[in-house]
Amino acid sequence: MTLANSFHDYIAFILLLIVIMILFLGVDLFISKVRITGLVELQVLELWWTILPGLLLVGIAYPSLKLLYLIDEVETPTLTLDTLGHQWFWEYNYPEFDNVRFESYIVNQIDLGQTRLIDVDNRVVLPAQNLIRLLVSSVDVLHSWAMPSMGVKVDAVPGRINQLGLENYSTGLNYGQCSEICGANHRFIPIVLEIVPRGQFLNWTQKWN
Repeated sequence: MTLANSFHDYIAFILLLIVIMILFLGVDLFISKVRITGLVELQVLELWWTILPGLLLVGIAYPSLKLLYLIDEVETPTLTLDTLGHQWFWEYNYPEFDNVRFESYIVNQIDLGQTRLIDVDNRVVLPAQNLIRLLVSSVDVLHSWAMPSMGVKVDAVPGRINQLGLENYSTGLNYGQCSEICGANHRFIPIVLEIVPRGQFLNWTQKWN
């Protein structure tokens, strides 16, 4: 997700500056033989090194809260994907396509090219370079639909629908898993998201007719 990645880079840059400054001051204090005793009682300096960290925290908190609310707003999506968590599989539905509804189970007997314990019999297929509305819920216990490579994690709560905007720009396979401990077979409900060109996606929807 673009917003989440940008926020991560922004925080990483700030943390890098802080670490560099602390290392510089620490090394300078260790090797320098000059001591300015007046700094101990310099109230103006104490005021500034109290104000500046506060402003820094505000600069981090504002985009964090902004992202927290923007991530739930999905305006004019190209496609909607309904996701239901079960013990222990995922159920998917494409409301725009009446017949595209399927269940996704872990593959026990893998073929060449499949990944052990993380591949599924029915992959989620989405068109590339589109904004997808992801609606997530559960029919039994708490689950969590997580796709780390795309910066996505949505809790599946019984009786509640959580919404998230899913932006994808490049084709390929993305692997994820339920990240909420939901029972004895929690580790056996993986997620495979296949992003394909729009024409290939439309051809894929025809096989469910």
